[in-house]
Amino acid sequence: MNTLLAEALVAHGGLDRWNALTTVRATIVSGGDMFVIKGMPQDSTPREMTVWLHEQHASVMPFGAPDQKTDFTADRISIEKLDGRVVAERDQPRKSFTGHELNTPWDPLDRAYFNGYALWTYLTTPFLLTMPGFTLTEIEPWREGDELWRGLRATFPPDIASHSTQQDFYFGPDRLLRRHDYHVDIAGGFAAAQYVYDTVEADGIRLPTQRRAYRSDADNRPILEQTMVSIDVSNVRFT
Repeated sequence: MNTLLAEALVAHGGLDRWNALTTVRATIVSGGDMFVIKGMPQDSTPREMTVWLHEQHASVMPFGAPDQKTDFTADRISIEKLDGRVVAERDQPRKSFTGHELNTPWDPLDRAYFNGYALWTYLTTPFLLTMPGFTLTEIEPWREGDELWRGLRATFPPDIASHSTQQDFYFGPDRLLRRHDYHVDIAGGFAAAQYVYDTVEADGIRLPTQRRAYRSDADNRPILEQTMVSIDVSNVRFT
């Protein structure tokens, strides 16, 4: 195993503890300009996010109506009533984003797919990098103020849906995640730098509770004048 990843896993609670758990539930409040650009502005209603830790599966509720939720896997997205009746669904949802640019409008299933893969990625980082098919390489560190953050480049396997095939993760001197870089392929491929804050411990696992994503320039510096996505996480429970 990559040495930096091994250190990060220990800092975030340890692989043995992670492997003993199956799901995480959390309250999320999300927002940001990207949803406005996509024609789907996000309100500040707290939502319940459920993520399965060892398979790519996620759900959020409510979604679109008080009695609705989403059901996300890499090859299917659906919006369902709480009793399981399907309101709308799409197989192979990634294909529907072909030709999309940043200003291409989304429909509710597009939004649900983005939410599913993004929150699954965030709530399983860095442990998802131990799953089969990932390729890891240590990259040049990132200097942020007085700190030097070591970087890990991950190439995602094709069966995992996420922002882009290649993503970079930066860890502070304590080996906790500080920053996550990627391209948003389903929105024209713009480069993003996501900063994470306020790490908490829940059931032995440490994870950030605030995320702020910005577009980044050619030098990988965040363009702070516009917050593309904001996510606040609370009430985290692992089972």
